Amino acid sequence: MRRRWLVVATGLVVLAGLAWLRVLDPEALRLARLRAFDLYQQLQPRPVPADLPVRVVTIDEAALDALGQWPWPRTVIATLVERLHALGAASIGFDVVFAEPDRTSPRNLLGALPDRGDREALEAVIETLQDHDVVLSKSFERAPVVGAVALLGDDSGDPQAPRGAGFAFGGSDPRQFVRDFPSTVRNLPLLEQGLTGHGSITFTPDRDGVIRRIPLLQAVGDRLVVGLSAESLRVAQGASTILTRAADASGEISFGAPGGLTTVKIGNFAVPVTHDGEFWLWHGEPQPDRMVSAARLFEPDWRGLQERVAGHIVLIGASAQGLRDQRATPLSGAVPGVQIHAEAIEQMIAGQFLVRPDWAPGAELVGLVVAGLVMILLLPAVGPLGAALLGAAAFAAGLAGAWFAFDRFGFLLDPLFPALATLLVYLAMTTARFAFSERERSQVRRAFSRYLAPALVERLAERPEGLKLGGESRELTILFADIRGFTALSESLPPEVLTARLNRFLTPMTEALLDQGATIDKYIGDAIMAFWNAPLDQADHAARALRGALAMRERLAALAPQWAAEDRAAGREAVELRFGLGLNSGSCVVGNLGSEQRFDYSAIGDPVNLAARLEGLSKVYGLDVLVGEATAALAPDFALLEIDRVRVLGRSRPLAVFALLGDETVAGEPGFQALARDYGAALEAYRRGDWAAAESGFRALAERADAVLQPALAAFLARLEARRGSPLPEGWDGTYEAERK
Repeated sequence: MRRRWLVVATGLVVLAGLAWLRVLDPEALRLARLRAFDLYQQLQPRPVPADLPVRVVTIDEAALDALGQWPWPRTVIATLVERLHALGAASIGFDVVFAEPDRTSPRNLLGALPDRGDREALEAVIETLQDHDVVLSKSFERAPVVGAVALLGDDSGDPQAPRGAGFAFGGSDPRQFVRDFPSTVRNLPLLEQGLTGHGSITFTPDRDGVIRRIPLLQAVGDRLVVGLSAESLRVAQGASTILTRAADASGEISFGAPGGLTTVKIGNFAVPVTHDGEFWLWHGEPQPDRMVSAARLFEPDWRGLQERVAGHIVLIGASAQGLRDQRATPLSGAVPGVQIHAEAIEQMIAGQFLVRPDWAPGAELVGLVVAGLVMILLLPAVGPLGAALLGAAAFAAGLAGAWFAFDRFGFLLDPLFPALATLLVYLAMTTARFAFSERERSQVRRAFSRYLAPALVERLAERPEGLKLGGESRELTILFADIRGFTALSESLPPEVLTARLNRFLTPMTEALLDQGATIDKYIGDAIMAFWNAPLDQADHAARALRGALAMRERLAALAPQWAAEDRAAGREAVELRFGLGLNSGSCVVGNLGSEQRFDYSAIGDPVNLAARLEGLSKVYGLDVLVGEATAALAPDFALLEIDRVRVLGRSRPLAVFALLGDETVAGEPGFQALARDYGAALEAYRRGDWAAAESGFRALAERADAVLQPALAAFLARLEARRGSPLPEGWDGTYEAERK
């Protein structure tokens, strides 16, 4: 009974600490919550209706090629504005500040010209030319243009913000809630005169650098500044006033923040905001139709854009990489800043909002406490397994509820911390309850962890009766790895150095395999044998094996230069560190194999033998990884390139073998797809005996393929050189006789 109360007390103490941590809400916890919200968007990006009237005119690489380096002369910008206005743009918003005079204006260029004695005449000519900023200002006067304002966190800029839209307040004055900035970077006064509106382009990312909210309202001194997205929407509607509503407009108070903002109304659109005037972004998939290169507006047929521009809100901003206006979002690590403003306008028009309700923190805290108390009461009564099942059900229900709230209402509720708190309470109580038995299990783990796979160690700790002879038939993916040139390495190094290096090789290679859930079967000198899908089920065992091979390749690339540097420092000739890997899949017998006195958890069968032969066969092609066709068929999304068709000793049927060039991301790249197509064409020519076409294809590939594939191409070219001028062998089918060279 005393132990039971101690277990309950442990749970209560842990729950109280977690509840207090939630009240304090430290930065790390807030960031974890935000990343959970990111996951919502990654699972369900914002659906973008096809007819939203928003366009982005991008200063992209094509525009820079066509119009010259940035910044462009203001006359070019003026032409851009005039043509967008002629096409019927509802408003034109700039994500660019024109804070300095145009350096290409005639008067500004005069000072840079040498004095050749005709300066007075030259000045007289220049007086007849229009100043570029005047040209741009006049184009602003004729069109509904919103200029950009950058807000600064110090007093190095202009202490005043430009006057913009009018405001009407429902409830408290929003200036007491929104973020205040000391100064601004503004457009030239001459340009501001012609602008219809002024919008802030300043938004602050979260601590991890991701933009999740943008401010619709900010302040500089006693003057409110509207965000570029909101101001562009206002100007497009011809609205003169923006209405703000605070939580106390009807005598309400928001949770933990009396008088915070709740809504900003822009013309016909009411937009929910946070208490400090920020707007939650809900990003959609890329929309190519939204984007128009600025270069397109300078082509002879620019009027053909009328259907895409007329009646639309148009934003102008940089998307070229060199202009450094790239921001991280929940869906992408690099998005042009102007696109974020455009997506915000789309959300406002379509009414697609995300909201973090005022009641959310309180509801999450209550959910945490209730779930923890239920766990504390149930665990002693139903035992660890029953409590775990109930906890898992509660966890799933919490996730489902949070997802339902997001999917149906756009609510952002934290599903992780209440679930994590329940898990921690469960873990603390089960740890206290089973302290003695866990100590015994730890002894078993320590005794066997150096010899068996971690998953098997856990199984043996739970079921010691599993230590007996026997096996089962399972489909496995098997890997053999071997250091290339180990004999030369062993002859050139002292024994103690060789042993240390072998350990330094095997340790990171083993870590790379274990990270992918491998079972390490054995070490055979400098070789490793490992397999997947035993003792535990791994439906993606082939993909895990390929990822393990890629990780081994990366770790070897980091290790090889270290060894070379050590050899040079010791005055020894550096031996290039390389390895060969063979991977194959198939049905094997796996289990405790050996004698009654000593046995190991291992696998046997023809697929194991073939994996070992593939490791040796990789030398023929100079590849570090050679994959059998069974493994390739189980992981079709990887960047696997069919290298050849071989016939190994003891097998009548040829076997396709593949080079591993990358993961699923690489497989989707156009470069890999083109490489696979061209290699396949060259290989097909080789198989039908068209030596000339095959040689031409392989030589062309050798000029552009990366280092991983070069040895295989060289091997084929050597074969073709040997066959040059020779007739087609009798019975030729393009199969390489692996062990009858």
